[in-house]
Amino acid sequence: MKATRRKFLKIAGVSALGLAAAPAVSALTGMTGEAAAQEAAFDASRYAPSETGFKAKRWAMVIDSRAFETPEDFAKCIEACHKYHNVPHIESKKEVKWIWEDTVLHAFPEQHNNFQAHAVEERKYLLLCNHCENPPCVRVCPTKATFKREDGIVMMDMHRCIGCRFCMAACPYGSRSFNFWDPRKHMEEVSNPTYPTRMKGVVEKCDFCYELLDKGEMPKCVEASEGKIQFGDLGDPESELRKTLAENYTIRRKPALGTEPGVYYII
Repeated sequence: MKATRRKFLKIAGVSALGLAAAPAVSALTGMTGEAAAQEAAFDASRYAPSETGFKAKRWAMVIDSRAFETPEDFAKCIEACHKYHNVPHIESKKEVKWIWEDTVLHAFPEQHNNFQAHAVEERKYLLLCNHCENPPCVRVCPTKATFKREDGIVMMDMHRCIGCRFCMAACPYGSRSFNFWDPRKHMEEVSNPTYPTRMKGVVEKCDFCYELLDKGEMPKCVEASEGKIQFGDLGDPESELRKTLAENYTIRRKPALGTEPGVYYII
């Protein structure tokens, strides 16, 4: 029987835990020697930043939580992201989400204090993948389905994902979703034919709209926020984002873990 790509990736995942990848690929595909080794190897160069798009040493985000005053403010950002990336709408605890809103207690448990200002306590906060400097999800992925680009974006190659969910267990922010069901059955329509839909059994998450950055466009949530979210180069001391951080008091989610999140919140 002809080997499927998923079977191949499962074997590749096992190989990353201590077995040789090339013999495994050879057994599944009939390829031998160097050809099998090349098929098992991971090539991140195809995800390298475009020469013609936006560039940064490390992309990061500043969210002005004070400016998110109404449910519509959140809805605009969430809908723009989910619609562009064909994220299914599943009303369940096993929902798929790339960006969402939550309370201060869930968003910042380490910074939460009794008797906080009502404005901080009662406010909702926009959450997403933090694109950490030291991402634990990358370290545990056996197939390199999740990896970090040279500009700091933590990527997710859903074609390489074998559904082991190690990355979900390692992520301390709950930023990854697993497709327990076929997500295509939970879409009224494929709103963006240019972005691939997923399949059952893979993990997905925010990718900072890397494909738009590579075309010289800003992430969808940034555009939809109408100035409430700022996106820029954390590695450039002269960038507008760094100036915003210097002029405002910001916090990040679970900073004590040492992951160095790339999403900052003005509170």
